[in-house]
Amino acid sequence: MIKKIFLPTILIVLAYGFWISPDFKEISAGVAIFLFGMLSLEEGFKAFTGGLLERLLRKTTDKLWKSLSFGVVSTTLMQSSSLVSVITISFLGAGLITLAAGIGIIFGANLGTTTGAWLIAGFGMKVKISAYAMPMLVFGIILVFQKSKSLNGIGYILAGLGFLFLGIHHMKEGFETFRDTIDLTAFAVEGYAGVLIFTALGVAATVIMQSSHATLVIIITALAAGQITYENGLGLAIGANIGTTITAILGSMSSNVQGKRLAGAHLIFNVVTAVIAIALINQLIAAVDSVSAWVGIAADDWTLKLAVFHTLFNTIGILVMMPFTNQLVNLLLRIMPERVPEMAKPIYINEAVMELPDTAIEAVRKETLRLYDNAFAIIAHGLNLHRHDILSEKSLEEVVQKKSKQMPVDIDGEYNSNVKGLYSEIVNFISRVQVGMTPQQSDELFRLRAAGRDIVEAIKDTKHMHKNMSQYIVSDNDDIREEYNSIRLHLGQVLRRIGEARTESESGDTTAVLSLDAIRVEMEENDSTANGILEVMIRENRITAQMATSLMNDTAYAYDVAKNLVQMGEVLFASGDAEARELARELQLDQDELEAAAESQDGEDDEESNEAVDELPERAKA
Repeated sequence: MIKKIFLPTILIVLAYGFWISPDFKEISAGVAIFLFGMLSLEEGFKAFTGGLLERLLRKTTDKLWKSLSFGVVSTTLMQSSSLVSVITISFLGAGLITLAAGIGIIFGANLGTTTGAWLIAGFGMKVKISAYAMPMLVFGIILVFQKSKSLNGIGYILAGLGFLFLGIHHMKEGFETFRDTIDLTAFAVEGYAGVLIFTALGVAATVIMQSSHATLVIIITALAAGQITYENGLGLAIGANIGTTITAILGSMSSNVQGKRLAGAHLIFNVVTAVIAIALINQLIAAVDSVSAWVGIAADDWTLKLAVFHTLFNTIGILVMMPFTNQLVNLLLRIMPERVPEMAKPIYINEAVMELPDTAIEAVRKETLRLYDNAFAIIAHGLNLHRHDILSEKSLEEVVQKKSKQMPVDIDGEYNSNVKGLYSEIVNFISRVQVGMTPQQSDELFRLRAAGRDIVEAIKDTKHMHKNMSQYIVSDNDDIREEYNSIRLHLGQVLRRIGEARTESESGDTTAVLSLDAIRVEMEENDSTANGILEVMIRENRITAQMATSLMNDTAYAYDVAKNLVQMGEVLFASGDAEARELARELQLDQDELEAAAESQDGEDDEESNEAVDELPERAKA
């Protein structure tokens, strides 16, 4: 209801302002052009986030001081704390950085955004920047229409800077003219009351425009034109700092609980910083005067003094809050706990991670790993084994012999609760996120979707085996019991080896995926060996024809389970950048090489054994 009323109200107020004052029209146009410039600048920088920014982020957030530095530098370069906040929420939502690292980046972004005040106060108010805006716009728009992604991104950046400069020029001109008609200084309020009132106005202005940069431009241009007092300008700057959290809050709406925690941290930090600034306003004004005198800023240069104040109180906020980062993380974890749904729901894939292709791919990879974790438990229980036994250092031979009894498990129920819905969400997300991706990125998503399908197929094959396996592992026939235990042992070993490859991959070993080739060779050997044993038991009448048919079918299902899981692992555990993953795939054995390796270990099959297998269907009917 509020949203429906809010937009028409703003439009009516603006229309009324345009009607009564041409000067208000120029100021509003300046704000609009400035905001459009911010959007263009963000669009331009997104063109360069296809790997470079992501790799930088991973390497520069392992320590708090590094993440703080990243926030300062990236915001200084981009001149957009909004873009840095959105990217940080995306990475946090995708599980690529920790909450503590995300908080450090947000702290740094708050300090980095103060450079905008310095640029506007020191450069924008003293130079006719519209002269610089025009060439940037001309060259920028030409490059925007180029097909090259890099040139297109540079075009948006140049056009964005041009619009920023042009917006500042129009706001400056509007306030200069406004001074002759209406004197806003008549509405100035002295003391703490004035600071509080103008802080609230600063919050409102920034929430409406969703840009603290735009609010700061208005404050500085109004100060330069003498339309507001210095003290009230400080209050507006404090309010702008609180209001800028709206970007992170809105960005977190489409993210998971981690993104919401980061937005909460951003709000807490900025509110605490604002409270400190208001409580110590007189001391800060004195400190600003001392710093200004030390660096040579004139006593009446209110715009540069505002920039000093903006930097000073954000720095104090960081110094106060940094020692309590861990406590802040624990508080957010406590007040925003992870909800455990009745049915498996996505954790990493959401609207927020769709902004950046590489982030979206990594989110799909992590979500597919969750899918495998859920499937692991189903497959293990389908084999009458426990997950913790498979992943332990226990002898699997002993575990299989001890666990030779039926384990109650509802494979269909667990599949519907923990796999089916999650897999559907992953497939749906992949189909929506592929737009605008490079062929290489689309190929990687295709592989991840195939990995999800392999996981689902492995569960279905396990279900097919489960009924016979539950029956025969408690059979009085030693031979059939031993063969089904052999299947359990083999698949348990496959699951354990895949777990080891995953651990190596997560520790940064880019060659871990190659260890899966050994499993594939063993699969070929075991398949051949199982057929040979089966034929011997048929000839010697050690098992019935029905048992033989069941064992033959279930051996094939077991082979497919192992094959699907290995194929899944080859995709999900390929670590490093795109080039490293592609190289690892090229080094893997192809089917001909696998068969050659298996034959060299196992030797040739004899014709008599093959004839026995061919006779199986007829003997089963008999």
